[in-house]
Amino acid sequence: MERGGMVQRLFSYGTLRLPAVQLAHFGRLLTGMEDRLPHHRIEWLRITDPQVIATSGTDSHPILRYSATSADFVEGTVFEVSDEELAAADLYEVGEYERVLLQLESGIHAWVYAGAPDAPTGKYRV
Repeated sequence: MERGGMVQRLFSYGTLRLPAVQLAHFGRLLTGMEDRLPHHRIEWLRITDPQVIATSGTDSHPILRYSATSADFVEGTVFEVSDEELAAADLYEVGEYERVLLQLESGIHAWVYAGAPDAPTGKYRV
């Protein structure tokens, strides 16, 4: 890895996989491996932040939601990023997302941007 800090694993199922987003926020193209996140599903979120829309090219972004259904899963890519790059990803993601550490189907743990949890239930907003 070209940048300093610890290596972090980041699971992306959406716009962080786009080359334009990676170049804008990490200054490089990321390589990764495919994996899946069980007990989750995708919904769509309307983005209003003009800078995020300009970088991604769309105002419609996927957002991860917890699912109690065992058949539900989300496919994505696991990237290895530095602490600095993870902080850059935090700045890119809008307030409806929260970074959480989850176990993927492969057994590895990775940071994932999911729908921020609903306070009364402690689960992701549904």
